[in-house]
Amino acid sequence: MTQETAPEKKGPERFPVTDDIREAMATIARGTDTFLIQSEFEQKLARSKATGTPLRCKLGLDPTAPDIHIGHTVVLNKLRQLQDLGHTVIFLVGDFTAAIGDPSGRNTTRPPLSREQIEENAQTYLNQAGYILDLDKTEVRYNSEWSNALGAAGLIQLASRYTLARLLERDDFAKRFKEELPIAMHELLYPLMQGYDSVALKADLELGGSDQRFNLLVGRELQRQYGQEPQCILTMPLLVGLDGVVKMSKSKKNYIGITDAPNDMFGKVMSISDDLMWNWYDLLSLKGNDEIAQLKKECAEGRNPRDAKVLLAREIVERFHSARAADEAEKEFNARFQKGAVPNDIPDVEVAAPEGGIGILQMIRAAGLAPSNAEAGRNVDQGGVRINGEQVKDRTLRFTPGEPMVLQVGKRRWARVTVVAEK
Repeated sequence: MTQETAPEKKGPERFPVTDDIREAMATIARGTDTFLIQSEFEQKLARSKATGTPLRCKLGLDPTAPDIHIGHTVVLNKLRQLQDLGHTVIFLVGDFTAAIGDPSGRNTTRPPLSREQIEENAQTYLNQAGYILDLDKTEVRYNSEWSNALGAAGLIQLASRYTLARLLERDDFAKRFKEELPIAMHELLYPLMQGYDSVALKADLELGGSDQRFNLLVGRELQRQYGQEPQCILTMPLLVGLDGVVKMSKSKKNYIGITDAPNDMFGKVMSISDDLMWNWYDLLSLKGNDEIAQLKKECAEGRNPRDAKVLLAREIVERFHSARAADEAEKEFNARFQKGAVPNDIPDVEVAAPEGGIGILQMIRAAGLAPSNAEAGRNVDQGGVRINGEQVKDRTLRFTPGEPMVLQVGKRRWARVTVVAEK
């Protein structure tokens, strides 16, 4: 009797990488912070093309608070690019994990949310996703579908597949442990639950912000533990705000809200630096790589960068409003800044003056055009204050009750001010 030799174990079948796959990879990789592992994903694309089976690309968002500025749409733009390439995008609402609270980047325990808060925020997230994704072609899922069904026994079995030592490799956990700050037990479960989402959805690719890298790697490892092909990982950087210095943030007042009026949105995009514009193109635009490269080439050869900025401003306004709104916003911008016209929608403000009148700095602050007298003074000193089109150079100027006047501070702040007697 001869002993049979076990068949040699073969690796995954490899498929030819064509020029269109390389082009797709270039589009997907554009603007990314981390893309692991690109060679693996290239093979996933090749297999998808050969078999006609779309890849499953997952983005999970915990509805912990309503997101309202375009910085939050960066990762959604990348998901839309994958959708346009013909792949299945999965918008995962983390209604179960939101109840735990993602500890990423935090040095304190995050308080869990109520079910009512989660449901309200989830609806906001979906509404926002609809600005970017084709929701008719989007697989919308909630991780409570499989997480609730795990039960205590399933949760213990899941926890047995990962070690405490590995979890404590996370920067935020490691820092809190070193500083003897509390780490609640439920926080340690969060990366496992997020990773299990990838198992439940059989994800080929998971996207996230740059702060999510550890959690996404846990998903890759858990898929391997459950006998699945590990997902690839793509993280996106944080969008730099209007000031060109720090990340876009409401608290920094350097943001564009997705509900901003078209004229405000257009004007804010036009205010960014030329260097920042190209970074925004990479992270926010749905234009192809070749089109963006051509724009850069033309600007390098002498075309006014303002032309490229106008195209970006139009694209962003059109996405969140309409093509007609983009047309009108561009006309309004040109009229205001090229021809010196007064905007049509400036607010009417009454400012109360004591006996003897009100100073220009106090009037600017009272009209809501500067947060402080000091800031108002800086605008005067820099030549950025105009009344009825005339530049104001005197900080000591005072005003008494009289006819309305058009007050302009900087390029985008306007008010029709009427000084009235203080009661």
